[in-house]
Amino acid sequence: MERTLFRKSTVLLATLAAFGLAACGGGDESANSNTQTAQSSEPAEQQEVVIGNGAEPESLDPQKVSGVPEANILRQMLVGLTTTDNDGNTVAGMAEKWESADNKVWTFHLRDAQWSNGDPVTADDFVYSMRRLTDPATASPYASYLADAKVANAAAIIEGKAKPETLGVKALDPKTLEITLTEPVPYFPDMLIHTSVKPVHAKTVEQFGNKWTSPENIVVNGPYKLKDWVVNSRIVLERNPNYFDDAATSVNQITLLPISSPPTDVSRFQAGESDFTYNDIPSEQFQSLKRDMGDQMKVSPYLCTYYYEFNHTKPPFDNAKVRKALQLALDRETLAEKVVGRGETAAYQFTPPATQGMPTFTPEWQQQDKAQRIATAKQLLNEAGYDEAHPLTFELLYNTNENHKKNAVAAAALWKEALGFVNVDLVNQEWKTYLDTRRDQRFQMARGGWCADYNEGSAFLNIFKSDNSSNYGKYNSPEFDSLMMKTLANDVSPEARGELYRQAEAVLDKDAATIFVYHYVNGRLVKPHVDGYSLKDPLDNWQVKNWKILKH
Repeated sequence: MERTLFRKSTVLLATLAAFGLAACGGGDESANSNTQTAQSSEPAEQQEVVIGNGAEPESLDPQKVSGVPEANILRQMLVGLTTTDNDGNTVAGMAEKWESADNKVWTFHLRDAQWSNGDPVTADDFVYSMRRLTDPATASPYASYLADAKVANAAAIIEGKAKPETLGVKALDPKTLEITLTEPVPYFPDMLIHTSVKPVHAKTVEQFGNKWTSPENIVVNGPYKLKDWVVNSRIVLERNPNYFDDAATSVNQITLLPISSPPTDVSRFQAGESDFTYNDIPSEQFQSLKRDMGDQMKVSPYLCTYYYEFNHTKPPFDNAKVRKALQLALDRETLAEKVVGRGETAAYQFTPPATQGMPTFTPEWQQQDKAQRIATAKQLLNEAGYDEAHPLTFELLYNTNENHKKNAVAAAALWKEALGFVNVDLVNQEWKTYLDTRRDQRFQMARGGWCADYNEGSAFLNIFKSDNSSNYGKYNSPEFDSLMMKTLANDVSPEARGELYRQAEAVLDKDAATIFVYHYVNGRLVKPHVDGYSLKDPLDNWQVKNWKILKH
């Protein structure tokens, strides 16, 4: 395990300069000198696309993953009850239509569709898959998703107090599915776009166990099926002729590359080895790429937040004074504008304000100047027993990626510059190991990034509920839990729900639950011959079935 230590008293600008960051992050340029080559509107004979996709996926089992790289692949292979269109709107998936008289009992009517082996897609497939999600034997990192959605008995099943067969999901007939909730959830169909509630083929899972996702075994219901998987090299998907809308699909083959290095992602794109990047554009390259690549640079809103997560179960962050001190002392503006510098904005709440129905929460301390914040932070650390003679030392975990390393080095420098007696040991791990370390609470502070599963405030705030399986820091607040429960009352208007979300953000701030750093923008490079990629989807749920490759 590679460890990067940061123990020296370092001037911040020197640290940033060492990473090529001191002069970046300027304003947008008003003119672009790059001349674009005219692009044909005729489809290419070879309908294939190569996509950079970040880390090697930990699995291709939808009930056993939690990351964006995995979701990007599974979205091409599996279709849930609902899905999204090219602009991110919730639309019909396997369910052609649905209804509910009270937002508690929902009925979904399935379309005529087939699995890739020719079997019909039925309501029982969804019953099996949702039971599997909540079953403790599955050990899903998203087990609590249906409990958050208030599906009847989901919480009891997760806790081992009820059997999976008691889940409030029932097949009324092969094409009609009924889902019963304990509370009214008006946005419930929006929640069903998520990876964890996509269906799996029961016979295949039961026959092959953990090997069911191998290319020779896997059965899917989406536009593409797995053709080849070479670990740490590539994943290849091919058209699924049994997909219900295959006639409207153009691209025949998708190759996904596990490129965790942002500079490598860019260089392979520039060399013509890929058509589409995944990683955030490196900060030091952003302005030059924006100038030189012209329309190939795509920047759009993104419902995603970057944060530093405390482990509330271990010292030193079981002490609220220590958490609050680091929360106050971190200069988010410098991180967002100078270190990252692609248009990201400093975050003082978890939920991006652009989220549908979300009001802005402004902490009182946000109005204080830097000197006031630092003075308060030092006092809190002194009260917690830390000073020059007894410095605060802790580990900051991040997954292997140059951008995350730059952010962590800058954060450590900012804390050192502001507080003096704070030493941060930087620890990086590969994606799969990093996820396991966080899930097992074997960390003190960890880099986190959370992107909305659907466009609603609960898609962010639910993960801080005490019983949420994605609450890796084990934050526990009855006050917060109570506010989130109130959002689901039958008589709560959308405006009142938004106000409850604002109050929930205030509780997170009061408790210094986590350090929210910045709200993302989505920046990537896309070749001109990739036709159909939309900048209007704030969830970034791109689907290759909507694309075609033009002559180039």
